[in-house]
Amino acid sequence: MAAPRFATLALAVLLATAVVAPPATVRAAMSCSTVYNTLMPCLPYVQMGGARPPQDCCGGIRTLLSQASSTPDRRTICGCLKNVANGSSGGSYIDRAAALPSKCGVTLPYKISTNVNCNTIN
Repeated sequence: MAAPRFATLALAVLLATAVVAPPATVRAAMSCSTVYNTLMPCLPYVQMGGARPPQDCCGGIRTLLSQASSTPDRRTICGCLKNVANGSSGGSYIDRAAALPSKCGVTLPYKISTNVNCNTIN
């Protein structure tokens, strides 16, 4: 059970650290449940690897990024993913999760890491 949580967290850390804010809209605050559910299609790739992540994984990443419209949302996403990553053993899971943005055509301004300081995300 730790491997799936770690994979999900690693993926979330990857995405949460460099979210670009879309136009502001009125909506509910981001939750860890939303983060985990949105990124769940990425779990098989993070666990087992492969040539490419599934399309629904990349779609989930883009959806999550587009919904992170405020600093609190981006910090919440980061914290959710960091919690998952810290609960795992690391290794190849975090490496594959860190590679997801580039494999999905998303550019992040920093390296994905379990040591990310979520409080510095704007």
